[in-house]
Amino acid sequence: MTRAEEIYQRLRADIINGRHEPGSRLRVEALKEKYGASSGVLREALPRLVGQGLATFAPQQGFRVVTVSPERLEELTEARVFIETHLVRESVTAGTIEWESDLLAAHHHLARVPLFGDADEINEGWLTAHARFHRVLLEGCSNRQLRDIATQLREAAEVYRCWARTPTEHSNRDIAAEHKTICERAIERDVPGVVEALSRHINTTTHLLLNDYGRREEENKQDRGPSSP
Repeated sequence: MTRAEEIYQRLRADIINGRHEPGSRLRVEALKEKYGASSGVLREALPRLVGQGLATFAPQQGFRVVTVSPERLEELTEARVFIETHLVRESVTAGTIEWESDLLAAHHHLARVPLFGDADEINEGWLTAHARFHRVLLEGCSNRQLRDIATQLREAAEVYRCWARTPTEHSNRDIAAEHKTICERAIERDVPGVVEALSRHINTTTHLLLNDYGRREEENKQDRGPSSP
């Protein structure tokens, strides 16, 4: 692994786990001190975050962590469902025996990695295994361009796991069972079944995160008390 790859992975994990707040500046000088990296390494790593939808760049303003909002999450979800269900149809229809083996291996790994690590943060090993499972699921489709788009959308959506900042998303669902169902239906070449399972999986995450966001906003309003006239 190159130094730039290492710093990119650390920055990605810190953004997803909320150690860099959504919308906050990613100042090169501050990052040099925090990560012990040179300006050159950071200027190689930061554009990759932009390419993955985890950061933005504007002239005279530099790099920032991507902002989050309910509207953007809903747009990301709609785009993901549209792209990924098309890809999974193609993948399940055209996937080879080697693809089946890779998918089973990816699911086996994901099922055995704990979701949470220290301090109730999402385990970075789980994030890696989760991304690999969803990537392999679509790799039976030969259209690399569409697969790359799906990966970019999924990376951008991962920020919202941190955005919720509560275990609500995971305490109200059996995410391991959802992955198991997706894998089984894909291996069975059940196209309608895997499309339905994947759509429900993506939409459930968004539904729970938005509900949690609404609850927290209401709590914040109550904490602030009535507005002054």
